[in-house]
Amino acid sequence: MRPGPGDYTFGIEQPSCWPCQDQESFRVYVDEKLVITNVRIALVTGAGSGIGRAVSLALQSAGFSVVPAGRRAPELEQTASLLNSTVLRGSIKLMKAQHPQGGRIINNGSISARVPRPNSAPYTATKHAITGLTKCISLDGRKYDIACGQIDIGNAATPLTERMKRGVPQANGSIEVEPTMDVKHVAEAVVYMASLPLDANVQFLTVMATKMPFVGRG
Repeated sequence: MRPGPGDYTFGIEQPSCWPCQDQESFRVYVDEKLVITNVRIALVTGAGSGIGRAVSLALQSAGFSVVPAGRRAPELEQTASLLNSTVLRGSIKLMKAQHPQGGRIINNGSISARVPRPNSAPYTATKHAITGLTKCISLDGRKYDIACGQIDIGNAATPLTERMKRGVPQANGSIEVEPTMDVKHVAEAVVYMASLPLDANVQFLTVMATKMPFVGRG
C-alpha cells in the first residue's frame, strides 16, 4: 500500500506539489525524489544521548548517512550538530514506498526482555513487548524486504547506569554494585547488524558487561 499525502513529516525537502492533493503527483514525488541509490541511511531514535548518540556516531563513521530522532530537543540538537543531519519520521512507510523497497530496523531491547530485575514490572513488560514487535516486523516485513532485529543490552555505561556504581537491588534482597561496559561496544554491534546485506539478519543479539548478574538472575 502506497503512502498518501500527509503521511510523511518531511525533515529535508517538501515536494513541489505540496500538499499534494493529487494522488498521482504524490506518487511521482515518491518515485522520483525518495529514490536514493548507493546510500545507506540510518534513522536512530533516542539519539539525543547515551546509547542512541553513541550508535549514531558509530554508524556515521561506518559510512551511513544518519538521521537522529528523539524527544529532548536540546540533546538532539547536540547530536545533530555532530552529525550535520536532519530529523525525518516515517521510516517504515518510507521503506515500503521507495524503489527498490526494503531496509532494516534494529530495535533497542534489553536483557530484561528475558530476565527481569526486582520491582521492574512496567519496564520489563515494555521490553517484552519490543521483542514481540521485533518478531512481527520480521514476519510482516518480508514481502517488503524489510529486515528487523533486536539488540538486548546489559549495563552499558551511560548516565542511566550511573546508579550501578552505588549499588542496585538484587533478587536475593541485597544491594550490590554492578560492573558496566563501554557504550562503544553496543555501537559497534549495531554497526555490524546494520551493515549486513538484506538477505542476512541478526534476529537477536545480546551485548552485556561480562560480570554483571544475568545468567542465574531472578
